[in-house]
Amino acid sequence: MDDHEVDVRRLMTAGPFHGVVRVDRAGQAPFVLPNGHADRAWQVAMTADTRLAIASGTKGFTALTVLSLVDDGTLTLDTTARSLLGDDLPLIADDVTVGHLLCHRSGIGDYFPEGDDLDLNDHLLTVPVHRLERTEDYLELLDGHPTVFPAGERRAYNNGGFVVLALLAERASGRPFHDLVHERVCVPAGLHDTAFLRSDELPGDVARGYLDTEGLRTNVLHLPVRGSGDGGLYTTVADVHALWEALSAGRIISETLVDALGRRRDDGRPDGEGYGLGFWVPKPGVLALEGLDTGVSFRSVHEPGRITWTVVSNTADGAWPIAKALSRS
Repeated sequence: MDDHEVDVRRLMTAGPFHGVVRVDRAGQAPFVLPNGHADRAWQVAMTADTRLAIASGTKGFTALTVLSLVDDGTLTLDTTARSLLGDDLPLIADDVTVGHLLCHRSGIGDYFPEGDDLDLNDHLLTVPVHRLERTEDYLELLDGHPTVFPAGERRAYNNGGFVVLALLAERASGRPFHDLVHERVCVPAGLHDTAFLRSDELPGDVARGYLDTEGLRTNVLHLPVRGSGDGGLYTTVADVHALWEALSAGRIISETLVDALGRRRDDGRPDGEGYGLGFWVPKPGVLALEGLDTGVSFRSVHEPGRITWTVVSNTADGAWPIAKALSRS
């Protein structure tokens, strides 16, 4: 056991941590460690195979779905949102493109702007969550937000932009977005336990998301009943690892587009981490996915040929101490 695995075990008990960690180092067997409860009311323990929500980690799946449509010519990075939206979402500027949306440089108004004063335990959505089941259902949520800055001017993280991408993918392909993710990402990558699930009918192998480290209140009234382009996927640490392997092997999108998604489109956030197309770029050649929401925290980093690690928790704070420790691996 190396020092980082010792740190992970120590942090799990100090938290306490509810979730699953997986670390894959080149030439070594995977280190997989679950801890805590997937369901507190029924005292169901986390296992290595527990499915958990990954919040904005979903944006990577959205990006890969859209880029697969670019690969086959259904879309281009220069396709304008307006060309597919028609009269819907009239406040989105005519020059906003798929490429702008993928790298958070669209300048469109966001239905869910993030800031330091955001309290994830508040009820933040302005549409009843039970009405948000299909991507088209999000139109009411996305509408009415004025442009913040001209497209391409700078990067500003935008949740709504990835729901718009899901909508564009549906309209360009004629297929429901949830089906597109399954067909274009999950199937070629061999992801058997990854899906957009309804939060009000979760199967027994899925962790419930909790508002606090202790207590029984879940996030079911805080998030859309079924996610779309910006969040809502449930998966396992094994499937996340399989996603990275499939991406590196070119089984999801072409090598040219893999290179494109890993190219930074900004000057980085305060910690120096940049953003590509739907993926964070901690440093050249390294990709990351990250998610934070009510009852969800998730971070996964892939450095080909050296290390891949994932930490996911069913609380908003749970993943970060362990992710910080693993970032030094």
